[in-house]
Amino acid sequence: MNIGNVSLDNRVFLSPMAGVTDLPFRTICKEKGCGMLYTEMINAKALCYNDENTKKMTKIEDEEHPIAIQIFGSEPEYMGRAAEILNSHSNEILDINMGCPAPKVIKNGDGSALMKNPKLAEQVMKAVVEHSTKPVTLKIRKGWDDTCINAVEIAKIAEDCGISAIAIHGRTREQYYSGKADWDIIRQVKENVSIPVIGNGDVFEVEDAINMLNQTNCDAIMIGRGAQGNPWIFKRINHYMQTGEILPEPTLEEKINTAKKHLKLAVEEHGEYVAVREMRKHIAWYLKGLRNSARVRDEINKIESYEEVVNKLESYMQDCLTLE
Repeated sequence: MNIGNVSLDNRVFLSPMAGVTDLPFRTICKEKGCGMLYTEMINAKALCYNDENTKKMTKIEDEEHPIAIQIFGSEPEYMGRAAEILNSHSNEILDINMGCPAPKVIKNGDGSALMKNPKLAEQVMKAVVEHSTKPVTLKIRKGWDDTCINAVEIAKIAEDCGISAIAIHGRTREQYYSGKADWDIIRQVKENVSIPVIGNGDVFEVEDAINMLNQTNCDAIMIGRGAQGNPWIFKRINHYMQTGEILPEPTLEEKINTAKKHLKLAVEEHGEYVAVREMRKHIAWYLKGLRNSARVRDEINKIESYEEVVNKLESYMQDCLTLE
């Protein structure tokens, strides 16, 4: 498939997730067969003001391509300026966030709040498309709430503004991540625009991806929570799409070794103090469903040194293998 002038041969993408899709996690997802990576959402205004922490979030390594940088904001001027700044970065694609449901984002009129204001959403999209030399994509939700389901309307506006592809999460902002994702809204958007449509929401297994493709006819699949602690999902879905064969689930050893590698990358990127704390949630996701994992997770949550976490993971793996 093509997004603007960018050709993609793998249609299984990583969803941008704040506090999750940093460089170490993206590196792991790429190794496990992700077709396109997305950064965490980046504050356009902060980028315009040269904020150091924000600039750090735009760092991209050579092995990450193809990758999209996602920006958020509701002021067309700053969104346009941010697009201009990012023209000199190596990302292939620039993505606009109109899907984030977080209260601290919504209260400023950013993220999914823009779906309540199609006029402003249009101005934002036009500003970004006008100032970007790269294909611009958009991520939205089904709508704001059950009284404001306007994904199709926003998608049509997006296409008219020159947006190159659109990703839809099949929930309203009010739903957050509760209830079930409505894949039918993805199908409706697909039927109403000619640009590529990326389906998002409730893909946790290979079978979910196949069902989504069949039910919506979407061009690509974007995976968020389904990749947390399970980066193998990219390769497994892509392999099925290519061959019709479902690869086996990762073994306990693969899970532990990947958690250790992820931790090492995090320490290299963020330093030991931050990485050990940031990795607690990731390690909990890697261990989810494994024997006696709750106890180990609780112990790791109290550990502050990299070496101790590695030792704890290794001894846990040995204990599990001995019991098998």
